[in-house]
Amino acid sequence: MNPAVLLTRRIPSAALSRLEAQCDVDLYSNESVIPRSELLRRVAGKRALICLLTDRVDDEVLAVGSDLQIVANVAVGFNNIDVAACRRHGVIATNTPDVLTNACADFTWTLILGITRRLGEAERQLRRGEWKGWALDHMLGMELAGKQLGLVGVGRIGRAVAEKASAFGMHVVYSDLAPLDLPGAERISLDRLLATSDVVSLHVPLTPETTHLIDQKALTKMKRSAYLINTSRGPIVDEAALAWALQHRLIAGAALDVYEKEPEVHADLLALENVMLIPHIASATTETRTAMADLAVSNVLAVLGGEPPLTPL
Repeated sequence: MNPAVLLTRRIPSAALSRLEAQCDVDLYSNESVIPRSELLRRVAGKRALICLLTDRVDDEVLAVGSDLQIVANVAVGFNNIDVAACRRHGVIATNTPDVLTNACADFTWTLILGITRRLGEAERQLRRGEWKGWALDHMLGMELAGKQLGLVGVGRIGRAVAEKASAFGMHVVYSDLAPLDLPGAERISLDRLLATSDVVSLHVPLTPETTHLIDQKALTKMKRSAYLINTSRGPIVDEAALAWALQHRLIAGAALDVYEKEPEVHADLLALENVMLIPHIASATTETRTAMADLAVSNVLAVLGGEPPLTPL
């Protein structure tokens, strides 16, 4: 018999076909997040679980899924996976790094350009029928050349963002636990980064230490002309504090792709013009999402075949 695999969301057909050729796939085919009760019911007897960042995998899931050999997360972040619990249960956990780096880095620059040039605000004005025609001082934004980009954390995606900065004439600074081989970039403290950067971009994983890393105190340290970008994880930013800072013009603007309580967005942010709100699509290209699913499937097939996974946690 082929090994049984639970797949919590539909994945691109090429990756799904590879999986189905060697495994008995139990696919949760609804478009919504699999309910917790359904996850617990269907994981029993499975040897592999392919999940997404919306699925919490913890001791409870692992206890019910006592036959699991691998949990393959179709994401680079893995705050939804209790990796320590996986180790206690003898289950391998994997993620999908590298294959989404360029897409997420490009998207970070999309947000930087979009918010500093007020694209969302301008489009909304036009769609409301409020544009009165060209004017010399209409929707003035900020040029990037000669400005400072501050990276809070520099993993694969942060590094790729930094490498593109020279194309826009920006100087890069970063805060990280240790110096990095990042040509042209300067390592400084987080406080100094916040106080001196024109654009602050977040690239840290979600941990207890980084939860609400950007809170009211941090926001008050930023320049009034500065912009905040978050493509990492929503809870890194205190959304209530961010709304307060934007309302009082303590910073010029923000662009978010992730949120504290997805898919909910803080109501005060929804009412503001000086923030771009994007529905978690940084890695959403056909090529990248296909590569992510394919890597997760490769990890599963390797482990079920007695081989080590490609990208273990």
